[in-house]
Amino acid sequence: MSNEHLTGSDNYFENFEVGAVYRHARGKTVTENDAVTICHMVMNSASAHFDDHLMKTMYDLKLAHVDESLVFGGVTISIVIGLAYQDTGENVIRELAMDNIKLTGPVLHGSTLYAYTEVLSKEDSEDGAGIVHFRHYGVDQNNKLVFQGERSALVRKRAA
Repeated sequence: MSNEHLTGSDNYFENFEVGAVYRHARGKTVTENDAVTICHMVMNSASAHFDDHLMKTMYDLKLAHVDESLVFGGVTISIVIGLAYQDTGENVIRELAMDNIKLTGPVLHGSTLYAYTEVLSKEDSEDGAGIVHFRHYGVDQNNKLVFQGERSALVRKRAA
């Protein structure tokens, strides 16, 4: 039985072209619940992630307008990769690596994130699959880059 009907028709190993850039369709507004819940789940106790009063009175982040807490970088990374996944991950057999992670700007409660992906390289691997190297970019509602990172995955070939 083929799994082709369960996934998109254009995200198999053969479909990825080196140099191609994808703008992923959806965005995600980071709610306070998203950000604070994850901080508590992973035991991140940095006050900047859930103490709005502290952000207003103590932190000089060159953000004079800051009224909200900072979003934990792990949440930012997860959301951007998640937004990219429909186009880049439906036929992934195994995630291989994440490298060169850069959190390049603040994300606050209420920020909306969007994702882009560039195909850096691809190589044949085991039967029925190949390795694709991606660079993911996350931008906020003002189109400011807030995340960049590379990901390698073993991706199913269509014939498999």
